[in-house]
Amino acid sequence: MGAAVIVEGLRKTYGALTAVDDLSFTIQEGEVFALLGPNGAGKTTTVEILEGHRARTAGRVEVLGQDPWRAGPQLRERVGIVLQEAGFDDEFTVREIVTLYRGLYPRRLDASAVIDRVGLTDKADARVKTLSGGQRRRLDLALGLVGDPDLLFLDEPTTGFDPSARRRAWDLVEDLRSLGTTVLLTTHYLDEAEHLADRVGVVVRGRLVAVGTPAELGAGHRAAVVTFRLPDGIDGAELPPLVGTAVREGLEWRLETAEPTAALHALTGWALERGVDVPALTVRRPSLEDVYLGLVGDHDDAPDAHADADAGAATKAHGPAGAHRRGASRGTRDEGRRR
Repeated sequence: MGAAVIVEGLRKTYGALTAVDDLSFTIQEGEVFALLGPNGAGKTTTVEILEGHRARTAGRVEVLGQDPWRAGPQLRERVGIVLQEAGFDDEFTVREIVTLYRGLYPRRLDASAVIDRVGLTDKADARVKTLSGGQRRRLDLALGLVGDPDLLFLDEPTTGFDPSARRRAWDLVEDLRSLGTTVLLTTHYLDEAEHLADRVGVVVRGRLVAVGTPAELGAGHRAAVVTFRLPDGIDGAELPPLVGTAVREGLEWRLETAEPTAALHALTGWALERGVDVPALTVRRPSLEDVYLGLVGDHDDAPDAHADADAGAATKAHGPAGAHRRGASRGTRDEGRRR
């Protein structure tokens, strides 16, 4: 299997502002690839370039063997896009709007089957204006799937989902992978990325700072995480010397240490000497969230040119802040299909 997406030396600037700075990565056919990063990191700009909605300043981009900025309907009909916000006509029913979008694709799935896959069968004949926020997101997902895409862009796909709907969406993405569909996922739910992604790329200030499987990224973060609670009446100042620094987080204490065995020995030995228990004692290797926070550091809250550039990019691409992103993106894609 070859590469579905190739990005080499991608750069996007807006005057003196740099949104994407020498970004390079590949996504293999049939792979679920998660692109992570704080707000303003350049993720939105990168994805819009890959979708063909924004021109790049420099670098090479290839999507399903074509340059997305210059490609026509032959590429766009093979791509599904699920963005963060929906822009539906509220008077359509779910079945009507899925059927309408289905008609735009030469290769299409059965509308009723797609509605069922996203869990909207009981709402198939309900008008869009009656749907909850989570149900609208499921409809958004259905519209991205109905054209049976080879490549699916998923931007925060489970925002607003309850736990059951979220798990169903995860199962759907796993089904797509088993069928050979390539998925580019952006999400702020790091457990979602850890569960779904074959590989993860972390972008900070327009640069790719890490890429690999969740396990590979975790292996590069040597520290284990020990969490525990102190017995009633015992203060943190009474803790024994530990390999690492214990930090209080609410009711729990959290210790990152490269020597978890020694830390546990010291902690449990101290508790036995005092004849007390250490409630909620756990030890685990770092999660993707731990690794991500370590990579991002303080960039999440630091204002910089990249944040301004991404905000400017959104305004230029989609108009005022109140405009619906899906409406703009779908319009661009449908216009390309008609040409």
